[in-house]
Amino acid sequence: MGKKLQHNPYSTHLKKQQDDLVLQYLPAVRAMAYRLKERLPSSVDVNDLISIGTEEMIKLSRRYDKTQNDSFWGFGRQRVYGSMLDFLRSLDVMSRGDRRLIKAVNKEIEKYLNEFEEEPSSEYLSEVLQESIEKIEEARNGVKVVSVLPISEQMTLFGQEDTVSQVERDELIEIIKNILSKFSQRDGLIIQLYYFEELSLKEISAILDISESRISQIHKKLLKKIREELSHG
Repeated sequence: MGKKLQHNPYSTHLKKQQDDLVLQYLPAVRAMAYRLKERLPSSVDVNDLISIGTEEMIKLSRRYDKTQNDSFWGFGRQRVYGSMLDFLRSLDVMSRGDRRLIKAVNKEIEKYLNEFEEEPSSEYLSEVLQESIEKIEEARNGVKVVSVLPISEQMTLFGQEDTVSQVERDELIEIIKNILSKFSQRDGLIIQLYYFEELSLKEISAILDISESRISQIHKKLLKKIREELSHG
């Protein structure tokens, strides 16, 4: 007969505490996923984001020490968000050889926005770039996915390869701050709301009574200014 495993009350209590933490903050993970989904194409399933975030939170609950950090969500929020971004990086639209088309589409959208203050149709882009509408739609989805990643990654994807690897993260932050100081107060606020408050274009549009196309244009203007700053640096 094998030995009966002894029940460990402390281990059971700890496991319950960890599970309770996950259940307590599950609504926060769901809210984060839905907020991120607002900024993404329809092809991304919000349930995938929730699932990825929940898995990360379970792992974090096993490592959490409340004597070191009295707020579990404060301890885990960025890591949960980071796990969702990791999932987006893994999508086919990022890993296939479509980056060339994504860059070309982004360039044409920027050019059209500057001239007409609105984004062009996929039919227009299809004609200009001599690509099928299906390919154009995929690339536009790629642009949306890229636009929620950190600015340094957007620079690499939309600008020259390895441009940002030349500068340290802190130096890039200083460059961004310097560029934003030259923007109008409203334009600077839009960037703050999009990147740091993580609001969607629709939400910013409602708050500031400004079109989503105009917000998109300001975002692209920032990336362009950063590229110029880095190439002159």
